[in-house]
Amino acid sequence: MKTGFIGLGAMGSPMARHVHARGMLVVVGTRTQDKADAFAAELGVRAARSEQNFADCDVVALCVPLDVDVLENVAGLADVLRPGTVVIDHSTVSVDTARRAAAMCAAHGIGFIDAPVSGGVEGARNGKLSVMAGGDAAMLEKARVVLDCYAARISHMGATGSGQATKAVNQVLVAGINEAVCEGLALGEKLGLDAERLLPTLMAGAAANWFLDKRGATMLRDEFAPGFKNAHMLKDLRIVQAMAQQAGIRTTVIDQALADYSELVQDRGLGESDTSALITLKRAR
Repeated sequence: MKTGFIGLGAMGSPMARHVHARGMLVVVGTRTQDKADAFAAELGVRAARSEQNFADCDVVALCVPLDVDVLENVAGLADVLRPGTVVIDHSTVSVDTARRAAAMCAAHGIGFIDAPVSGGVEGARNGKLSVMAGGDAAMLEKARVVLDCYAARISHMGATGSGQATKAVNQVLVAGINEAVCEGLALGEKLGLDAERLLPTLMAGAAANWFLDKRGATMLRDEFAPGFKNAHMLKDLRIVQAMAQQAGIRTTVIDQALADYSELVQDRGLGESDTSALITLKRAR
């Protein structure tokens, strides 16, 4: 299964490495050509200089930042990939973008799976991501051998766009948990509690969650090296808010998280920091 991978950021790079470890990676591309060249040279694969370099692939996976990036890449790939090839998009974008990308692929007989992921950089490095997939079941089965390289769970959520809809729900929960954990730990600091006792105590009870486990200790040490950047969370929350407003639900959690991450990114210049930097807002009074 000849596989190409586009997007070698914090998530895409380890995902591509897992594909290479299974002997399926043949070509990589990313926005910065030097980065693609170095990555390809390290692994002994081709570095793409245009979409044409992906023409011999059976599967091409994308993991890029923005909706426009997805549409630009898919438009280029649709012109060169063979009918029957599958494009897997691991980016977090709108449902509409997923459907537009799928339509572009379908016009050329190419399959498209919207397959955003959850599990953070740790999940990508460990090959333990949760993949939320939308699209044709047969195309998903064809792509599964690639997804298995870095997924702990692959869930077919329904038709095209269902993967992105599921990721929207995921991000509401993530944003709400982040708000609660950062606010709670900021309170713990103000009350003079010992972090080495507090964190394992919380993790042993009903308050236990992934964010507290993976980010609790580091945020209390003011260490905000990104697993998931504030700028990316802000982008996701804007997508989620539009979907939620269209659906007609109350958006209390989304609105608060959007306001907080807007402040972190736009006012405090912390777009490149981890989302756990939210605790710096919770401390301020």
